Amino acid sequence: MTELLDALSGQVVVVGSGLAGLITALTLAPQPVVLITRGAIGTQTSSAWAQGGIAASLGEDDSAELHLSDTLAAGCGLCDLQAASEIIAEGPAAIAALERAGVSFDRDGLGRLVLGLEAAHSRRRIVHASGDGSGAAIVAAFVRAVANTPSITVLQATELRSLMVHDGSVTGLIVSRRAQIAAIMTNRVVLATGGIGGLYDATTNPMCNFGQGLALAARAGARLADMEFVQFHPTGLDSARRPLALVSEAVRGEGAVLVNDRGERFMSGIDGRELAPRDVVARAISAELSLGRHVFLDARCALGDRFALRFPTIQALCHEAGIDPAIDLIPVRPAVHYHMGGVATDLTGRSSVPGLWVVGEAASTGLHGANRLASNSLLEAAVLGMRAARDLGGTSTGRVRAAPAVSPVSAADASSVRAIVSRHLGVLRNAGALQGAIAALLPLAEADGPAADPAIVALTIAVFAMLRKESRGAHARTDFPLQLPLAERRFMTLADVLDVARADAHSFARSA
Repeated sequence: MTELLDALSGQVVVVGSGLAGLITALTLAPQPVVLITRGAIGTQTSSAWAQGGIAASLGEDDSAELHLSDTLAAGCGLCDLQAASEIIAEGPAAIAALERAGVSFDRDGLGRLVLGLEAAHSRRRIVHASGDGSGAAIVAAFVRAVANTPSITVLQATELRSLMVHDGSVTGLIVSRRAQIAAIMTNRVVLATGGIGGLYDATTNPMCNFGQGLALAARAGARLADMEFVQFHPTGLDSARRPLALVSEAVRGEGAVLVNDRGERFMSGIDGRELAPRDVVARAISAELSLGRHVFLDARCALGDRFALRFPTIQALCHEAGIDPAIDLIPVRPAVHYHMGGVATDLTGRSSVPGLWVVGEAASTGLHGANRLASNSLLEAAVLGMRAARDLGGTSTGRVRAAPAVSPVSAADASSVRAIVSRHLGVLRNAGALQGAIAALLPLAEADGPAADPAIVALTIAVFAMLRKESRGAHARTDFPLQLPLAERRFMTLADVLDVARADAHSFARSA
């Protein structure tokens, strides 16, 4: 294996094979690129599981300005205006680029794109493929395109274990492949490693996605942003399945309503009702569950027998759980779905560490603010992947350091962290729970064991959440229920986080 990796020295290395990673690699062609993926290409990614589609202002009654307005409203004052404006403006071009890559979006009999409606959007602007199988269709098209691109070397079943840094800049990465540890030397690494849902028991993400790239970027010294903002999708299919199956809010966009086990439509008095922003709906459902009630999505009247045609993927998932949406209520509960925080980047994907670009959910561009607007995630992945590629296209190999001898690096294991995170860092938070999380996570993060990387990610979420003494967007504190008049993003390095955590853990221990 060492000979193979030596031959790849100096090439751009993209880690991750969701939409962000795939589009970055393809846009760089014909420049040589190494694409590393933990499983088979296109698998174990949230992109492939996306149901709703991609938001883009393509309707006759729509505009980039309206899309931006909806994004800013959902972001609760925390969006970066420049980032949001530029990314949204490139939405139509991104859809065109995806179609050129082979994605077949759903069109009507006249050849017009079919545009769906999702929560907090004022217009129908969700472009989808294969009904509710958008992510799978998009990823499949890009996997085919990568297979037909000779400039891309794909290393499957290869896991990133650590980044190598010298004098503050990336010089390479250590990977595990076929039970062997080796180094790839390069000064240009793109992390497209996805989100943090695997830190939670109730998530719609692959359980192996616990923020590995985020942890390694933090260890390399990268600045992190807005880590406290974890979006819970309101309607995970409540079953024994792990991860939870997702019931897209596009179902609510087609008229399905939420009811409790008393038959009460508890969203009826809330602005936006079932199509209110996700944080609002998730908190309302959590409130019902905290009272010992059960919550259901009722699509019987709105869709009935049409459900299977419009949402074949969700129909199959419901059938797996013994539910027929045409005649049955669908049991739902909030589940971690998306992380608005991540590695702070500019609008070309550059992090604060020279040689390190981050795109997709692992990055925090400022587009989403405190709460992601539905289907803006794949939009951001496509736009920033292409932007990062164009930026990388203007860089050179430079001086590549010789590969050092590498020591074995343990595979990460989030199992011991998951219970702490699920208990203390859920939809509703308070100081006591956050202090308990910090005290439990700090020793794991400081240890040199398999739980260290997951604990680092979880610890940053807890520290950021402790410092934000307000409720805003996806961050809700029962001890600080009001939103402060001034919205401020927060940026910290891992060293900053550890300093705060140590002080807080010491204070918590003294008061216990």
